[in-house]
Amino acid sequence: MAIKKLAVLSAAVAAGALLTAAPALAQAVKIGILNDQSGVYADYGGKSSIEAAKMAIEDFGGEVLGHKVELVAADHQNKPDLAVSIARRWYDTEGVDMITELTTSSVALAVQDLTKEKKKIDIVVGAASSALTGASCSPYGFHWAFDTHALAVGTGSALVKAGGDTWFFLTADYAFGHALEKDTGDVVKASGGKVLGAVRHPLNTSDFSSFLLQAQSSKAKVVGLANAGADTINAVKQAAEFGIVAGGQKVAGLLLTASEVHGLGLKAAQGLVLTESFYWDLNDKTRAFAERFYKRTGRMPSMVQAGTYSATLSYLKAVKAAGTKNSDAVVRKLREMPVNDAFTSKGKVLANGRMVSDLYLFEVKKPEESKRAWDYYKVLATVPGDKAYPTADKSGCPFTKEPGTVPMQRARPSGRALCVSIARHLQIADAGMAAVAGDRSLPVGKARGHPAMRVERRAIDGEPVPGDVEPPPRRQLSRADPGEAGRRHGDRGRGELDRAAVAGDPVAGEGVRAVALAQPEQHDLLAAVEMQ
Repeated sequence: MAIKKLAVLSAAVAAGALLTAAPALAQAVKIGILNDQSGVYADYGGKSSIEAAKMAIEDFGGEVLGHKVELVAADHQNKPDLAVSIARRWYDTEGVDMITELTTSSVALAVQDLTKEKKKIDIVVGAASSALTGASCSPYGFHWAFDTHALAVGTGSALVKAGGDTWFFLTADYAFGHALEKDTGDVVKASGGKVLGAVRHPLNTSDFSSFLLQAQSSKAKVVGLANAGADTINAVKQAAEFGIVAGGQKVAGLLLTASEVHGLGLKAAQGLVLTESFYWDLNDKTRAFAERFYKRTGRMPSMVQAGTYSATLSYLKAVKAAGTKNSDAVVRKLREMPVNDAFTSKGKVLANGRMVSDLYLFEVKKPEESKRAWDYYKVLATVPGDKAYPTADKSGCPFTKEPGTVPMQRARPSGRALCVSIARHLQIADAGMAAVAGDRSLPVGKARGHPAMRVERRAIDGEPVPGDVEPPPRRQLSRADPGEAGRRHGDRGRGELDRAAVAGDPVAGEGVRAVALAQPEQHDLLAAVEMQ
């Protein structure tokens, strides 16, 4: 018996030791670089982005809040399902706190959905879709360096003003390409130009001949390449072979970085007009960073690699300022703090997670104009960040439309409502909650503070809501047949409650309005609330 008791005691002590050790392990700050390291975007970001993140960690001092900063990396191979699987493992079992780089928009959008679910932080750098801080924004998501809207404003408007008023697009057939084509087309049309057509090609295409023939036959003045990486390199090289430029058409690389220009060589790339948010030879600060980067990688940094450095450094600064790695606290600091580093000296983060900094319109030099290796660009114009990006409230991001409120909609048979648990004795007017029954917004602070009410803050149509309340499962509300509410709630329901707004319709009667109140755990109508 004594031996048995000793064994139990030993097991308890061991378990206690593990529990005691767990918080210390959990305090380590872990960052993940998830990008394409072997495919079409390997030079665009790739392993050099990992090196940029390492530089940021070293420059910060290698630790934060007394704990070492750890870095992990993986190749998502441009497959969203693989990327989500890696990210889920990192979050669930490996203790990763933030994922960055995230080249490829389809990957970035999928991983951002997961990070929102896990209440972790992602800072996208390599993906371009403006939806990341627009319709698909997340309270925990950020977008650094550039996006399709900014590229369109920079390159699209400049070429239209220079006479390139008719366009034909060669577009990568996935989320990024579609967004870049749309955003650039919108800018072209707003500037007085016309879009004559478009053709879409698969990712990682080697033969562009059929697509280029369509562009050539369109007679458009500008052939816009809504692609990136090796696809852009192949398209530009083959356009030269087909004599597109020699025939009088201009080729516009809508997402082109110094890495792709290096791969093309100046002979093939000369004269290309492009927009970037970073160039290694802009000023003393960018040159100093680039020289350090070159010694480690043998190449100058692109805006994606420099952006990864900035995103990683900004995250660590925010953790330090917050005094914790808790996502909600760090998110607040990321939005509050200016961005001042080798990437930009005057960056700011909007409420939708968009980091705003200036961009630059460049023209690729002729071979005889280049003075040394990687001397590729001449600056044509500076595009102010405030002109390149929409404001948060105009970005299409749902949770920034009305800061401080949760969008509230009438309940409909489709279930487009906010699920609310409410005590029957609640006096809505006293709580300042009159908007529940109307079309106005529900003040989060008042709802959270009311002792008789719990708001399951979920905008059903995919609109993320900031905060730390787990969203309830969706429930479908259907229009009650006559008397259903009465059967559930007694004789009270056969009059006005009979016609309670199960589908969002007001109850008949002077001074009375009703709201569908669904309890997440039950398919049940709780109450129709009188507002005298």
